[in-house]
Amino acid sequence: MAASDLVDCPHADRCPGCPLIALPEPAQRAAKVERLARALAPYAVLPALAPDPLRAAPTRTDYRTRAKFVVGPGPRVGLYARGTHELLDLPGCRVLAPVIGAGLVELRRLLADPPASAASVLRAEGDGPGRLRALDLREVRDEAGAGLLVTLVVRVPPDPDFGETAAAAECLAATLPFLRGVAVSFHEGRSPQLLGTPPMAIHGPRLHRDETRDAAPWSFAAAGGFAQAHRAQAAEIQAVAEAAVAPKPGRRVLEVYAGHGALGLALAAAGAQVTAIEAFEPAADAARAAAREQGIDGFAVRAESAEAALPKLLDAGERFDAAVVNPPRRGLLPHVRAALARLCRERIVYISCEPETLARDLADLSWRGWRSVRLLPFDLMPLTAEVECVAVLEPAEPPLPAVLFEDEDWLAVDKPPHLPTVPHPERDGSLLGLVRKLPGGEAAVPVHRLDAETSGVCLFARSAAVAGAAQRALADPSAAKRYLALVRGVARPHGRISRAVVEQGRSREAATRYRRLAVVSGHALLSVAPETGRTHQIRRHLAGIGQPILGDARYGHAASNRHLFERAGLDRPFLHCAELELRHPRSGAAVRIRAPLAPDLDGSFGRLGGILPAPS
Repeated sequence: MAASDLVDCPHADRCPGCPLIALPEPAQRAAKVERLARALAPYAVLPALAPDPLRAAPTRTDYRTRAKFVVGPGPRVGLYARGTHELLDLPGCRVLAPVIGAGLVELRRLLADPPASAASVLRAEGDGPGRLRALDLREVRDEAGAGLLVTLVVRVPPDPDFGETAAAAECLAATLPFLRGVAVSFHEGRSPQLLGTPPMAIHGPRLHRDETRDAAPWSFAAAGGFAQAHRAQAAEIQAVAEAAVAPKPGRRVLEVYAGHGALGLALAAAGAQVTAIEAFEPAADAARAAAREQGIDGFAVRAESAEAALPKLLDAGERFDAAVVNPPRRGLLPHVRAALARLCRERIVYISCEPETLARDLADLSWRGWRSVRLLPFDLMPLTAEVECVAVLEPAEPPLPAVLFEDEDWLAVDKPPHLPTVPHPERDGSLLGLVRKLPGGEAAVPVHRLDAETSGVCLFARSAAVAGAAQRALADPSAAKRYLALVRGVARPHGRISRAVVEQGRSREAATRYRRLAVVSGHALLSVAPETGRTHQIRRHLAGIGQPILGDARYGHAASNRHLFERAGLDRPFLHCAELELRHPRSGAAVRIRAPLAPDLDGSFGRLGGILPAPS
């Protein structure tokens, strides 16, 4: 191991910020490539997607354009030590952009001995009258060079003293010659989030010019606003995305999660007609202002969430030649993917910071008629396990489903999530349409249907002539259906739910048995066996005993669903038909058909810390 391969840092053994710092650079790159490969591998519909070589960062130190630090008595400015709640002071952090590193040196001196006029704002909480909880530091670059934005995260006192806050800003201005602006964020103390209220500018302008690429339009940055970690790598990613979109006069482009609009402004400057979607209204206003000040036409911004805006665009009959999406780690919600697939005609460029949710979304988009033709990984955050990707998608025929069982009478396939079993007026495509493209499936008839969001074993008869016999075999008391479901809370080890459900206006008896297989993160993985076949029976029964299926928007617990989407990428009900067992009407032989847990559910379960038990 060459010493030159390693980054020397006195905090490396305890700091959580650079988990791969002990590895030589080639090993770090290999770890990132392996992480991406692991994320893609479970999805059989992505077999031809061989990523490009990882694009290494030109610098592994002195790169971070934004840093958030906890402040404690001492003063200590840093992060909580790995695996503890002990605040680790981090002087000389190796990854900070030079202007942030230099700013921290001066800030430490000021925090150690602040003037009386600003003492409570510039002293750490817990240090006498101190109220300072955290610092949020951001580099900006313009024609004058690098500058620093500082956000003070301050505990809210009974009566906020804006005089002391203003005095603190003046102290910073006198101390930091490269300071461009100061903002304050008030924190009420109960939330675990580092930041409090949206930052409010108290010194300097609210918006600051920021240049990511040479010869490209600048965008506006604000204190506390999102920033890509590595400016040079962010410039490369934007250049790759712009080339993939191929902007030209008259080309209509949709940009989703546009932020402050750096990429969309460049596309519009090249002649494209850009519609940018950004939920955070201050960022949307900043993007509009940057376009206006630079005289860039053809750039329109909608201050709406992607979840609200894309269905509206679809309903209004809008269509785009290309789209760029750059979502948070959680990825895209299913209905956003559905709208995106229908809004675009030629190309989708998906920028992702989370390989696991990227793989989930690319797989789903493939069933919606979009094939991933290129995947470019970037080392955007050296010394960490993070890997940024740019995926390029083009229209293509959806893949065919995996066949789990077939004979002269039956076809059983592994149904992907989000695809209806039979044609539905509100959805494009169906599993039946794909099954009828399989050899011998031209006249297929569904025998065992699943809800659109449910995955797993789906049984078809090859023709109407044998469908009746298959349906009777499935309805026989000896037949069994077994599902896997992850439910809210810890269910009893086993149980039977017997209660009527209303179906087509009539009350019908229904019964469901379940057995607990595992407990993970305070929730239970169940093996569920419905004894009757009523609409949404499993979902309704489990919700009825106070343990709804996680991810179920209709019968579930909304707060838990949001948490699991953010934490584990669970974007649908955790319900999977794992097994059908029935006797074949022609031979009388027992037939058992199994489907492995769908990759998206398997990934969510793993991110919660679960390990699937072996099938019995």
